[in-house]
Amino acid sequence: MDVMKIEIWSDVVCPWCYIGKRRLESALAGFEHRSEVEIVWRSFELDPNAPQRFEGTSNERLAKKYGMSPAQADAAHNRITTLGAEEGLEYHFESAQYGNSFDAHRLIHFAETKGLQGAMKERLLKAYFSEGLAISDQDTLVRIASEMGIAPEEARRVLESDAYARDVRADEERAVKAGIHGVPFFLVDGKYGISGAQPSEVFLEVLEKAWNDSPR
Repeated sequence: MDVMKIEIWSDVVCPWCYIGKRRLESALAGFEHRSEVEIVWRSFELDPNAPQRFEGTSNERLAKKYGMSPAQADAAHNRITTLGAEEGLEYHFESAQYGNSFDAHRLIHFAETKGLQGAMKERLLKAYFSEGLAISDQDTLVRIASEMGIAPEEARRVLESDAYARDVRADEERAVKAGIHGVPFFLVDGKYGISGAQPSEVFLEVLEKAWNDSPR
């Protein structure tokens, strides 16, 4: 029997992606065919030109990006923090170290070869949003990989090369061709798209429709 594939384009520095991940997981918990679902994480960089490390606070970065006042940026972060808490997530924007996420995406692709893609995605989201770790720093990524049971020297060898760069770019090119301009974006069975961190009920409704519409 064919499994239901859910492809998810997201970035590890995208707060809505973390919320969307939890809401999908909540939907899957109530989905009768959960054991026959395969989740594949696809790369998407919110800012491919981001520096290795942004010198400034999260509020300053958000205010600059969207033309907000510092107070508006703080309010936006507080709103996300509240919504995240409803899903059991901890956001600490005050300690977030924003930087380029390209190497983190390469590490997620590498983890897929070890059967650890989903676990690595979760670990990187938590590292960035909850623990204030610099996911653009290769030493940090090596340490995270070692936590997952990946040999540090193996992770470092990957990160110091251009390994999996083509995989990241291929995901991003698919997103462009599919008209995906924002994340998270969920593609179910290659036919049903869900844009944004929708309520769990919406995810469950699409999952059930996709299952019933495709003979397996």
